[in-house]
Amino acid sequence: MGESRLSPRLALLAATLLAACAASGSDVVDRSGRTAPSGMQRAATSGVFGNFLVGRFAADEQDTGVAADSLLSALQAEPNQLELVQRAFVAAVMDGRPDALRLARRLPENSTAQLVLFGADIVGARWDRAESRARALGRQGPMQALQPVLVAWSLAGRGQTDQAIALLRPLAEQGRFRALNALHAALIADVANRPREAERYVRLALAGQPEPTLRLAVLAAGILNRAGRNAEAVRLLDQLAETHDELALAVLEPARSSVLTSRSIQGPADGIAEAYVALGSALRGQGLEEMAGRLARLALRLRPTFGPALLLLADTLTESEQLDAAVATLATIRADDPLYGPALLRRASLLDRMDRLAEAEQLLTETAAALPALPQPLTRLGDILRRRGRFAEAAVAYDGAIARIREAREYDWPLFYARGIARERSSNWVEAEADFLRALALSPDQAYVQNYLAYTWADQGVNLERARAMLEGAIEQRPQDGNIADSMGWLLFRMGDLPGAIRELERAVELEPRNATVNDHLGDVYWAAGRQAEARFQWRRAIGMDPEPADAARLEAKLQGGLPMPVSR
Repeated sequence: MGESRLSPRLALLAATLLAACAASGSDVVDRSGRTAPSGMQRAATSGVFGNFLVGRFAADEQDTGVAADSLLSALQAEPNQLELVQRAFVAAVMDGRPDALRLARRLPENSTAQLVLFGADIVGARWDRAESRARALGRQGPMQALQPVLVAWSLAGRGQTDQAIALLRPLAEQGRFRALNALHAALIADVANRPREAERYVRLALAGQPEPTLRLAVLAAGILNRAGRNAEAVRLLDQLAETHDELALAVLEPARSSVLTSRSIQGPADGIAEAYVALGSALRGQGLEEMAGRLARLALRLRPTFGPALLLLADTLTESEQLDAAVATLATIRADDPLYGPALLRRASLLDRMDRLAEAEQLLTETAAALPALPQPLTRLGDILRRRGRFAEAAVAYDGAIARIREAREYDWPLFYARGIARERSSNWVEAEADFLRALALSPDQAYVQNYLAYTWADQGVNLERARAMLEGAIEQRPQDGNIADSMGWLLFRMGDLPGAIRELERAVELEPRNATVNDHLGDVYWAAGRQAEARFQWRRAIGMDPEPADAARLEAKLQGGLPMPVSR
C-alpha cells in the first residue's frame, strides 16, 4: 500500500510506549497483570514491546501498513514469539506483503496460512500437494463452501476434469451452495473447452440466483456465447445495463466484447481467486469485513490485477474508514476491466465523502465527457451536489443526464424524482412538479415520489383530494414510514379534519420521534385544537433537534407568540 506513515495517534502511542519502556528500573507487566520475565523486559527496552503494541493498535485501526511494519520489526528481534508470528502473518496478508508466505509455514494450524500455502502450490503447479492441502482444510465454517471448489480446481490443474466436475456435480444440483458449485463446475468445463457441459452448469448457477450478481452475469454471458447462445448472452448483459446505475458501465464496449469473446478464467489460479471473492462478498454481507478483506488479499496473491478482488478490498477498506486506501485501490482497476466504470463512480463518491469535492467533480465531469452517451456520471454528480445543498447546480447536472436518455423507461423514474427535488429546493416548482408527475407516469407506485408531491400540494393547499389518494397508496406500501404519516396528517389538517390530523401526526411522532418537522407539525395541530401547552412542548422539542436556521427562527417565534387563528403556515 505504499510507504507507511504513522498517524498522529499512532505516533503519540509509540512515543509514549517507548518512553515508558526505557524508564529505568521499570518492570514490564503483561496482559494478565503479572510482571513480565526478564526476556520480555529486554525486548521492551530494545523497542520490541513498543513495536508490538503499536502494531497491534494499528491492526485494530485497520492501518495495515503500520501494522505490518511494526509487527514484522518486532518479530525480527523476537522470532520465536508465537503470538508475534501469528499477528505479523495476519498483518502481512492484510497489507499484501510477500512475508506472509514465509510466516505461513510456521502456522500449520492456521486456516488462512494454509490457504496462502495452497495458493503457492497452485501457482507452482504442485497439484498433488495443493489437493492434499485443500482436503486437509476440512469443511468447518466458511470452508464448508470453499473446500470442495479448491479440491476441484486442484484436480482440474492436474488435467482430471471429469473427476473435478464429478466432485462438484451433487453439490451443484442441491444444497446450500449449489449456485457457487454449479458456477465453478461450469468454469472448469469452460477452461477444458467443453462448451455444452459448461452451458449446462452455468444454467444451474443462474437458476440458483434469479437476480444474478454482476460477476455471475458476466461469466455466464461468456460461457453462453461460447456455447453458441449469443442472443441469450447479449440479453443477459442488456438486463444489467437496464439497471441504469453503476452496473450499466460494466457492460459497455469494449468491455462487452471482451466479456463475450475472452475467457476471464484461464486456469486454476484464476478460478480459485474467483471463489475467494465470491465467499468474501458473501461474508461481507454478513458483517465479517476482516475475513472478507483477507479473502480479497488471497485472491490478489493469485491474480494481482483482478478487478472484483480490488473492488471487494476497496469496500472493506471503506467500511473500516480507510478511505485514502480505498480510493487508491479503486484507481488500480484497469481501463479494460468491466469494473472500471463502476470503480470511477465509487471513487467519486468516496472523494466527496472525504470532502475532496473538487476532485470528485473533476473526475465525474471528465468521465461524462469521455462517455457522452451515458447518464450515470452526470447522475452521480447531481446526487453529490444535491446532498450538499447545491440544488440549482444539481438540477443542471440532472438536465445533462436526462438529455442522454433516448427514451425514458420505468427504471428511469429515480432520475426525474431527483431532479424534481433539486428543482423544488431551488424554487422552481412548476418544473419540479412536472418531474414528479413524469416519475409517477414511468412508475406509478413509487411511495417516496407520491409522498413528496402530495406533501407539497398539501403545503400549498392545492390538489388535496388527489394528494390524499396518493398518500393512501403510499401508506399502504409503507405503513411504518413516519414521514408519510406526517404528510397525511398535514394534508388532513389542510382539509379541515382536525381529529384525523392529530391521529396521524401523533402516529408520525411515534415513528419519527427525532424529526423536527414532524414535531413542528404536531405542535401546529395541537395549537389549532386549543391545546396550547402541548403545542409549545412539541415546538420546544423540535428546536432541540437541530432544525435548519430558518426553521429554528420560525419555531422560536411560535414559542413566543403562538399562531394566529385560523392557523396558516
